Amino acid sequence: MEYRAEAKFLRISPFKARRVADVVRHRSYREAIAILNNLPNKGARLIQKVIKSAAANALDRDRNLDEDMLFVKELYVNDGPRMKRMWLRGRGRADLLLKRMSHITAVVDLKEKAGK
Repeated sequence: MEYRAEAKFLRISPFKARRVADVVRHRSYREAIAILNNLPNKGARLIQKVIKSAAANALDRDRNLDEDMLFVKELYVNDGPRMKRMWLRGRGRADLLLKRMSHITAVVDLKEKAGK
């Protein structure tokens, strides 16, 4: 059985968060958390929270599970809405500044079931 967690409207560019997500996708839970603890990126902290939440959902629903039995089955970062701000330029002009947001979804599953 797979367990999921989702965090929406996070203030990080999806491009920056996807670089971190690609590192830990399809790894064991403990290995993914260890990698994310050692990365200096903001995206690493946000993704770690979502993965821990998915694991907590799994451990809460099934008391027989252990953290060693879980692995990150799916981890994806989708675009969220964009906040539009004005960026003042010279000669009375203005540019549009887009502050991007992300939706991060993590799915954890059992190792034995996936054959890993």
